[in-house]
Amino acid sequence: MPEDRQPGNPGAVGELSESELLSRIFPRLDMEGRHGSAVVLGPGDDAAIIASPDGRTVISIDTQVQDQDFRLLWPNGYRTTGYDVGWKAAAQNLSDINAMGATATSMVVSLTLPPETPVSWVEDLADGLTAGIRELGAVDCSVAGGDLGRGREISVSVAVLGTLSGGDAVLRSGARPGDVLAFAGTVGRAAAGLALLESDRDVTTINPEQRALLDVQCRPLPPLSAGPAARLAGATAMLDVSDGLVRDGARLASASGVVLDLDPQELKRLAECLAPASDFLGTDPLVWVLGGGEDHGLLATFPPDIQLPPVFTAIGSVQALGTNESPGVKISGHTADTGGWDHFAD
Repeated sequence: MPEDRQPGNPGAVGELSESELLSRIFPRLDMEGRHGSAVVLGPGDDAAIIASPDGRTVISIDTQVQDQDFRLLWPNGYRTTGYDVGWKAAAQNLSDINAMGATATSMVVSLTLPPETPVSWVEDLADGLTAGIRELGAVDCSVAGGDLGRGREISVSVAVLGTLSGGDAVLRSGARPGDVLAFAGTVGRAAAGLALLESDRDVTTINPEQRALLDVQCRPLPPLSAGPAARLAGATAMLDVSDGLVRDGARLASASGVVLDLDPQELKRLAECLAPASDFLGTDPLVWVLGGGEDHGLLATFPPDIQLPPVFTAIGSVQALGTNESPGVKISGHTADTGGWDHFAD
């Protein structure tokens, strides 16, 4: 043992064996003594065992990679904590299950870590992951296991499983002409927060309203009650808005063979709360509303004769394709050309 290493307080993960590091992570994931009802067998064997009472399992996976999905140090001076990355790993994966109208039951987590990564940062990540699951309301979900590896940058992959508990999943392909287009959650706030992070405006100089937008980028707040509520209410199509309202809306429109027409007054209303960042940075807030992702709100369509669940607000309509028209997104009848996030093009 190096002379400067304290047995109870190692500085970096490279100073620990895999089992020593896991012994620090597991208690923070509440994996000792607590599991969701779906976890039959947690960590300790070669694989976990998850119950599937519904007979169907909804599954999704997502990855965050250092310097692609987050920076440890942003241009404005903000330092990404392990808690931020853990929370976001929980949020973005829980949102995908939510978008199917399902409820999350369990997660498995794979961590790739450079040896110089501080142990405290990894412990913080585990705390953030647990807090995200609990505070976002995924009460039936817990971490069932995972994997550790060594690499040149931090990478966090989470696979989450869920159940529909009867009924059918809500797909992207069910929107019909005449349906109401509705949204739950926030949109544009994470993009405004990202713009603040990428700016040269020192993080210590921003006001509480600007900091709240920055926090949505680092710790998203997907409306996890909205997905099952939409399914029970009769939603015809739904998806998680992670890459931008226009880009993701176009995906739903393409899958359903329709046009989504956004209400400009509703877009203006959604942009109003972004003024603390838009005025500060001199940016049109509609750019963030239309092109910003990572709030992880839900875009859904509903038959016109039903009452929307309380968490949803109507923001437009679904229209049939015109002659020689392709599926897509419009604003009051005009093509919306603001894009969104593309992992390979941006």
